[in-house]
Amino acid sequence: MTEAAERFFEALPSRAPDVLGGLADGTLQIDLGDDHRTEHWLVRMRPGVVQVSRGRGPADAIWYSSAALFDRLITGEAQGVAAVLRNESTFSGNVVLFLAFRRFFPDPPGTRDPRETARRAAGRLG
Repeated sequence: MTEAAERFFEALPSRAPDVLGGLADGTLQIDLGDDHRTEHWLVRMRPGVVQVSRGRGPADAIWYSSAALFDRLITGEAQGVAAVLRNESTFSGNVVLFLAFRRFFPDPPGTRDPRETARRAAGRLG
């Protein structure tokens, strides 16, 4: 596990009120593989609240990713849904939990919110 991934998981509870909406309610087990070892994280999500622990346990969904891919996800260099669609990671269970969790990942570097771009353009035109 990289230090960046550790910090990412540690920060989830404080970021949850700004990130999680009303649909997320359940436990996501995240399995991160590296060589011949897998680290397990349990992320219990409720609207506006996250609890994180290490280990396996009862989960409503399980997501497997390589540790290297996860590092790219937490820096915005890769996208979670695209990784699943390309079979770079796997997911099973309640898809709402995966879709909610991916909101914790940053946007790709250089991404602009189209609404902000439109506001700036309108300001120049007005």
